[in-house]
This record gives sequence, C-alpha cells and structure tokens, in this order.
Amino acid sequence: MLVLALGAISPMQAQSKTPYPSMAALDRYLMPDRNAEIALARSAAPDSISHDAKILVLGPHGYETAVEGKNGFVCAVERGWMAPFDNPEFWNPKIRGPLCFNPPAVRSMLPMTYKRTEMVLAGQSKAQVMEGIATFAKKELPPLEPGAFTYMMSKQAYLTDAGGHNIAHLMFYTPVMDGGVWGADLPKSPVMLNPQFALEGIDVFMVLTGVWSDGTLAPVNN
Repeated sequence: MLVLALGAISPMQAQSKTPYPSMAALDRYLMPDRNAEIALARSAAPDSISHDAKILVLGPHGYETAVEGKNGFVCAVERGWMAPFDNPEFWNPKIRGPLCFNPPAVRSMLPMTYKRTEMVLAGQSKAQVMEGIATFAKKELPPLEPGAFTYMMSKQAYLTDAGGHNIAHLMFYTPVMDGGVWGADLPKSPVMLNPQFALEGIDVFMVLTGVWSDGTLAPVNN
C-alpha cells in the first residue's frame, strides 16, 4: 500500500514532503563512542555467532575493522543510505541497522555496503551513487553466492521513523524472482519481499524471527 501511495504522488509533491531531502552533516551519521558501535553491531545476531565475528565501525572515510573475527561472519551497523534509493529515509541520520553477514554474504553482499558507503562519504549525490552502483553491480560485484543471508535481530536497531522502528528478522539474498515462490507478503506469512537491491538485480526476502538476538520475544506481523 505504501508503494502504491508513493507512486501516486507527483515528483514535486514528493520533494516538498521529503523529511530528509539530502545528506546531513557527516558527524550525525557517526557514533562517537566506538565501543557502543561495536556492541550495537554484535547485537545483530545471537552471541554464539557475533562473539567471534569480525566487527566493523563507520569512520569518516568508510568502514574500519574494530575487532578481528574467527568464524567468517562480519557484523556492522549500516546507515540509511543502504535503503532502496526511493526510500524517503535514505538520508535519515538516525537510522542504525545492525546486521551480521554470514560468510557467503560477506563475499558477495558486503562489497555493496563498502561501495555505497565509499561513494556517500566522498560527497556524491544520490543520483551519482545510483549511477555508480549500477556500474559496480555489472562490472565489479562478485556473483551472488547461494545461501547468502544476514542476521538483523538487534533489539536496539532503529530502522525507520515510522511506528515500531524495528523488527527482528533474517534477510536472504536471491536473484530477482516472483515473491510468491517464498509466499512473501501474504496474510500470516512471516516472509516479506524487500526491494532493497532491485537496481543491482538482487531480491531480499525478510523472514521474521519472533525473537531478538538476546532470546526475548519480538513482535511479528499478523
């Protein structure tokens, strides 16, 4: 319904109502407490996974390794510019999306996080980032590996200004396909199709877990 509603708004109306029309000052996206960002990144997955994962933190020039890992997983806190390009919160400086990539996703999806972030921090506009990502996806992005997925089960995440702010879920990456194959977006289904990487030719299927990474119950769609 939201997609249909946005599609009915003229470009001029949409621009006038966009709460975040451009990138804010860089320091609003950074977390001054490095240890707090490490802890937030780890909270994306159960401790049995994130404890031995490599941890990234965002610096003024891109992501930096804060903790070396042992199990092949990589955890980080993504910002709003990893959302779909038409998302009105693309530049929202409050967005904090902790996630942990499994090894196949580290190899085939994490490069997208590095590239988008690199272009954003270089001062490129959204249009320039879109153009650059399209080229990157065609020429440099490694092939999507089977089994690539991420944990996004942090109770402390802030994913939107809309009510709720957060959901505990896993994200599975596939080639573009009919969401019906997964039963996505059907009543009572825990699966949602997220067009996060449509430009790159990748679908993201979000599966609600019903629990946060600390094992406590999380809300689910009914």
